[in-house]
Amino acid sequence: MRQSSFAGVGFERYGKTTRRAAFLAEMEQVIPWGDLYALIEPVYPKAGKGRRPVGLERMLRIHFLQHWFNLSDPAVEEALYETASMRRFVGIDLGQEPVPDETTVCKFRHLLEAHDFGRVLFEQVHTHLEARGIRISTGTIVDATIIAAPSSTKNAPGRRDPEMHQTRKGQQWYFGMKAHVGVDSKT
Repeated sequence: MRQSSFAGVGFERYGKTTRRAAFLAEMEQVIPWGDLYALIEPVYPKAGKGRRPVGLERMLRIHFLQHWFNLSDPAVEEALYETASMRRFVGIDLGQEPVPDETTVCKFRHLLEAHDFGRVLFEQVHTHLEARGIRISTGTIVDATIIAAPSSTKNAPGRRDPEMHQTRKGQQWYFGMKAHVGVDSKT
């Protein structure tokens, strides 16, 4: 194991464990990672001529992030650069190495599809988590930018849209869609 650089060390005085960080810490503990790696390892590229492949563990964790947070290949690359809790979950230290690019993520996804591992992996994880009373649904990371909108949330029939909400900044009103990350626990 390599020594961590200062890039991943926060010098902030205050902090809070976010719901995302708590969720990822729980998934770190409850998912049978070793069993999943063993399933894919026989078909995963080995080091040889050309560029050294990104570790299987890292790529599988990125694959799960994509499904849990509904991220495309480019979006998961960007999220890993932006979000420290996701980088910790995947095991990336930006002081030592870059995030795998979207092409690498895409090739890994295609490898899983070619061997029909996607369905098998998620069935195995679903069964494992269900036995522990945990249910996971996909969610979305939402850009929290406030945008200006007309002063009415009424739609064409003249009724208020139940998914809309409003906020006020200074003397201006802003309206936007309500969204959340879809993680449920039955425990």
